[in-house]
Amino acid sequence: SLPKESVKMAFISPTLMRTVRGVRLTVQGTGVARSMSTSAYTGWNPETGHRVKRKVHDAHVPFPSFLAQPKVAAVIGAPMTHGQPKEGTDDGPDMIRNAGLHDELKSLGWKVDDLGNLAMPKPTPSDAPWKGPGMARHPVAVGKGCEIVMHSVKKATQENKFVLTLGGDHSIGAGTVAGILQARPETGIVWVDAHADINTPSISESGNMHGMPLALVMGLDKPHQIPGWEWLEGTPVLSPRQLVYIGLRDVDEAERKILRDLGILCFTMYHVDKYGIGGVMERILEHLQHRPLHLSYDIDAVDPLHAPATGTTVRGGLTFREAHYVAEAVGESGLLGSLDMVEVNPSLGSDADTKDTVEMGLALISSAMGSRIV
Repeated sequence: SLPKESVKMAFISPTLMRTVRGVRLTVQGTGVARSMSTSAYTGWNPETGHRVKRKVHDAHVPFPSFLAQPKVAAVIGAPMTHGQPKEGTDDGPDMIRNAGLHDELKSLGWKVDDLGNLAMPKPTPSDAPWKGPGMARHPVAVGKGCEIVMHSVKKATQENKFVLTLGGDHSIGAGTVAGILQARPETGIVWVDAHADINTPSISESGNMHGMPLALVMGLDKPHQIPGWEWLEGTPVLSPRQLVYIGLRDVDEAERKILRDLGILCFTMYHVDKYGIGGVMERILEHLQHRPLHLSYDIDAVDPLHAPATGTTVRGGLTFREAHYVAEAVGESGLLGSLDMVEVNPSLGSDADTKDTVEMGLALISSAMGSRIV
């Protein structure tokens, strides 16, 4: 096997590359068949034509020593929608709750402390605009909303509760990460996403702030000068060595330069093909060992076949089982203290698309928080 250094900003020399796409297709084919036919997961059974029930089993995975016992999950709804242009992400938190979130968490041994949905500000004509360079859409509404998220996450984290934040678009990641770092500054961030989300206003091609949360919390280009984001000044800055990506497959050119220049550890879908999902997760957990972990999971990391109701779908994503293994492996580390589930958008696609996506988001939460097949 290649040394770990070969995946440091995982743009590897072509001489070291080995194509395993054929293997991936085999894995994907069998994974899809399992997800549709087994009674362990909700899916569509091609033999009967009926939806099958996904079962939740508490496997008593290792529990972080820094969390309080008995274990309490603080559920925070962050119905942000202004970080991107499509309506509907604000419905994500309640859709996941209504799909059975509380019952599933209780069956896994968690006491649920649901803090409800935070009130997200709306853009107003009096909001100060971003004057450049570049673009930042609705900076005041998004920035003040993320400040609210930050305070709520910080408080729950300081109370040693597991913090589950339901988005909302991924701009809320700036608030969740900032809040967690104030309570546990050494936390490692596992960012599961098809996109790098490390644009700054000066390089963003769209100005949509759901593509900027990591640049904001890393202090790139003085983000506290953006209207609505003044609160970032004085907050802990995320170090590149604290961040690891998995699932990347749609990265802007300017973002590629940032990732390379900062030496951030990235596992694209190429690396999932190359090492297998088990090998990728071993490398991630070794890199972030001994740190508390925060898992920020954008549902668009999953292939649209399994999670179609999201705003920025990209083909070639994580299969059903790969997506679950990411959550399971981080959960089994005994270091997971917080989780975001974002970009579930019930307004996109058919009713069946919405149901599949919501169920996928809920299932991934359960896998991260202790559910296993046996």
